[in-house]
Amino acid sequence: MKNRIKIERAILDITQDDLAKKIGVSRQTINSIEKARYVPSTVLALKLSMVFNKSINEIFFLEETD
Repeated sequence: MKNRIKIERAILDITQDDLAKKIGVSRQTINSIEKARYVPSTVLALKLSMVFNKSINEIFFLEETD
């Protein structure tokens, strides 16, 4: 699963640490999500969507497969 978290952070001009504090996780968790090493829980995805004021589908998306 891919995501636009890094792009959305840049739009809001916030760091990984800032975002982590807003949603109650570590900076390392944000880094892992951005690099697609960790798929967030539904609750975490909802918190991210609230911070970015976007739907979950606008932040996370599946990679195209043949």
